[in-house]
Amino acid sequence: MRAGRGRQRALLGALALSGVLVLTGCQGDDADDGAPPATPPSAPGSRPAGNQTAAPTPTRTAAPTPAVPPAASAVGATATATPAGKPQPKPKPPAPGATCDHTMPISPDEVAVNRYTPEGGFHSLIVRHGNWGCGAPGTDGAPFETVGKETFIPIAADAEITAVTPIVASTENQKITLQQLIDWLVAHPDQGLVFRYHLGADVSSGEGPAIDTLHQVFTP
Repeated sequence: MRAGRGRQRALLGALALSGVLVLTGCQGDDADDGAPPATPPSAPGSRPAGNQTAAPTPTRTAAPTPAVPPAASAVGATATATPAGKPQPKPKPPAPGATCDHTMPISPDEVAVNRYTPEGGFHSLIVRHGNWGCGAPGTDGAPFETVGKETFIPIAADAEITAVTPIVASTENQKITLQQLIDWLVAHPDQGLVFRYHLGADVSSGEGPAIDTLHQVFTP
């Protein structure tokens, strides 16, 4: 009988011990779930965590743009105005020069020779006086513009005469005789070739001074 009671007591003690252990475990879990997290100790001089405010973010200030020196600005402006590889505009043509104008109405020592005549017993050239006009665009030279009527000018038999094309095959003056000039004028009348002349001594007939030098003027 005593032995049965002893077993009952031992069993009841074991059950009680188990209940205590169960209650202790549940209280530990509740403590872990409901307790606020522990607050770490604050460093000396720091403010409590609850009253701390976010520190302002520092603002970066852009560095001031360095001033461009005048020389650099001028170079940059030039490069912008005329980019590399762009053809340069061409320069404008110069202003036209002075217009053609006659300073003398008649040349004092130039005539257009048309023909030859032996009338009066001495050699004479039938000529017309004039002056150089204004050359037209695209032409080789200015024309010799004659004025007035034909006149006679005696020429000495020994006159010094030079000629160019078409009398001779040359653009530089070549010396010829009076007979050579007469032959060409007879074969080619009224060509109006221009000659520069000079009057010398009187002819033997007494008709006045005669040509002693006669040089043809080359015209293209």
